[in-house]
Order: sequence, then structure tokens, then C-alpha cells
Amino acid sequence: MQHAIPVEKIGPLGVPMANAVQACVHCGFCLAACPTYHELGQEMDTPRGRIVLMKEVLEGRTTPEAAQPHIDRCLGCLSCEPACPSGVAYRDLISPFRALTRSQMKRPLGEKLRRFITAQTIPFPARFRLAARLGRFGKLLRPVMPRGWRAMLDLVPDEVPPAQAWPLITPAMRERRARVALLTGCAQQVLDPDINSATIKVLAHNGVEVLVPVSQGCCGGLAWHTGDLAAAQNFARRNLAAFPDDVDAVLTNAAGCGSAMHEYALMLRGTADEARAESFCSRVMDVSVFLSKIGLREKFAERKLTVAYHDACHLANAQNVRREPRALLRAIPGLELRDVADEHLCCGSAGSYNMDQPQIAASLGAQKAHAVIATSADLVASGNIGCLTQLRFHLKKLGSKLPVRHTMQVLRDSLPEK
Repeated sequence: MQHAIPVEKIGPLGVPMANAVQACVHCGFCLAACPTYHELGQEMDTPRGRIVLMKEVLEGRTTPEAAQPHIDRCLGCLSCEPACPSGVAYRDLISPFRALTRSQMKRPLGEKLRRFITAQTIPFPARFRLAARLGRFGKLLRPVMPRGWRAMLDLVPDEVPPAQAWPLITPAMRERRARVALLTGCAQQVLDPDINSATIKVLAHNGVEVLVPVSQGCCGGLAWHTGDLAAAQNFARRNLAAFPDDVDAVLTNAAGCGSAMHEYALMLRGTADEARAESFCSRVMDVSVFLSKIGLREKFAERKLTVAYHDACHLANAQNVRREPRALLRAIPGLELRDVADEHLCCGSAGSYNMDQPQIAASLGAQKAHAVIATSADLVASGNIGCLTQLRFHLKKLGSKLPVRHTMQVLRDSLPEK
């Protein structure tokens, strides 16, 4: 698509944005893959339509306010990227565009307040844990809350798990095969800290020494996907400083975090930290990829279990990781793996999307829960805390008691007793 975007005026993010716009040939293959088109059936709520809108805003032919409703409705799930025959890097456009136009977007005061509270709580585990506990009392006020606030309260768990802490170094069992550093996440530490414990145990059993850097922080994904570039850059720089260079890999066990960390070079484009970020990005990988790469040393105990595997968008689409988690689960003797129908469709979690677009998020969550139930599996597994939280909520809403577990928890629970 030819464009007249004044790249030099936009700044460092102008080139990747313009390249993404130019790569689009309007073929429409992205439409069938897009969850919001699936929900709304409108051209402007497709990747192709949004690219046109963003192009017109960048060229000065329309205002950010005119494009805002459709840009806000984008989940950022990146299901359009695998579907695109032209290789449009949609991720290079949507988050930078939100960052560029953030100050020009007009929002109601209540929405501004909710976004501010979200940004000041979720990325900070201690604050988020306190907010989650207070949220249980806030549910009493749910009937009089605005829709976005009600959606936020709905996702507060009935019980907040006790906080967990992990050693700075967990040694490998028997011979050490590798040494890694692990991002423990922010929301995950509060909502399901056992995921980190399971991850560390599985790695140690397979000969991997695990470092948990004390000074690490939020991956920055929440800020980046809502257009807060300054905050995203601060989080990125903190992690660049926190994670050591002398490890075989920097591992993540949350798809959204891994996807954000792979975009540090884009977040820091044009700054003094860009080169370091590029080197860092090359060492970031999902724990399932790393385990598949080095091979499992530990044999699992046999389990007669059927597991429905849900593809987290930022694992399957953003990181192209589909095969590895399935291969690890299939390594458990007796386990039968079942795919979920319409696996390309997002579950509707997408960071703060439940609060920003509650109706669409609820519809997508309900559809995903129905699809999971239809597998008749004993358990559903996934690789992202947002997906797990969304699935738990909507399965419970449908009256299902199907357990929802992280892939690493399923693997940990299948280790032989020693």
C-alpha cells in the first residue's frame, strides 16, 4: 500500500510503522482470523481496516478521535500475522500508533481513572495483591459500578493465593546442563504464583540451574499495549539491567510477557539502549521452547488424563510457539491431548481488554469456554496467566468445574516422586 506518511517527523517508530502499512496489499486474508471481525462484522474492525485508518491518521487525513473506537477494539492478539501472505508486521504498527496518539485520544474521566488505577496496580505485585484482596469487598458495590469497573471486579479471584518467594538460585538436579534466568511476572505472582514454582521444579529436574533476578520487574507489556511508551521503556530498561548476560536464555512462562520482551528493541528504537535490547531479545524464549530445545532428561509418571490445550495468542501468534507445549505434554505417558475448536480465536483476555471492551471480551471468553467444554477433556492447559484467568472465570460461569492449569503445572504434577 503506497503511503504519504511523514516518517521523519514521527520519530524512531516512524519507519517500522510505515513499513507495516506499505506491506499490506488489501488481500483480506486477515479478516477470517480476526476475533473482532468475527464478533462485529465491520471492515473497520479488521486488521486491514485498522491499517487504513492508522495510515490516514499518520498522513494527517483524519483525526485520531475518528479512528479511536476501532483502534481501541483491537485485542492485539496478532492472529492476523500468521494469516497474512504479505508478512505485514502488524505488531510494528498497532502499539507504536497507540503510543504516538495516546495524548490525543479523548476519554471519559471514569475511564481515565480506571486505566490509571490499572497501570499503577497490576505491574506491581504488592500493590496488585492488596488491590485484589480489597476487590473482594468491592464486589458488594458491583451493581452500581460502570461496566468497565464491573468487569474488573468480576476477574478478582474469590481467594488470593498466599505470596510465594523463590531462591535467587535454584541448582540443577544432578549434572547441570544449562543455566537460565526466569521472569516471574507481575499478575502471575499474585493470581497463580505456583506456576513459577512448577516451572523452576521442572527445569531443575531436567538439569537446569535457574536464576530469579531480584531487581526484575514487570515486562512492560500492559503499558506498551495501551500506548504508554515512557512507562514501557522504563520497565524494559529495568529488566535489561536486572537480567545477567552469562545465562543460556532468559525464560518466560507467560505468553504476554514473552511477547512484550521480544519487542524491547522496538520499544527502545532510536535510544542508546536499542543495541542492548536487540541482544537481549535474541536470548528471550518461552520455557516450553527451551525445554524442547535441550530435550527432556526426566521421565514422567504415567497419567490417564485427557488435556485440552488452548493456544495463548501471544505464544502461538506473536512467538510462533505451537508445537513445543504440545510435544512436552505428549511426553507424559498415558496423556491424550485434544485441540480446542477455533483455536485461532482469542479468548478475550488480552491484558486489560476485559476492562476496556467488556462486551467483546465476555463474548469471546464464553465462546472459548464452550469450545473447551466440548472437548470433554479432564483438564485444560495453556501458557499464559491472562488466558488461565479468563478460562477459569467463564468455565465457572457456565457451571463447569474443569481444572485450568499451566502447561508447566501439568508437567510438574507428572514428575515421579523422589
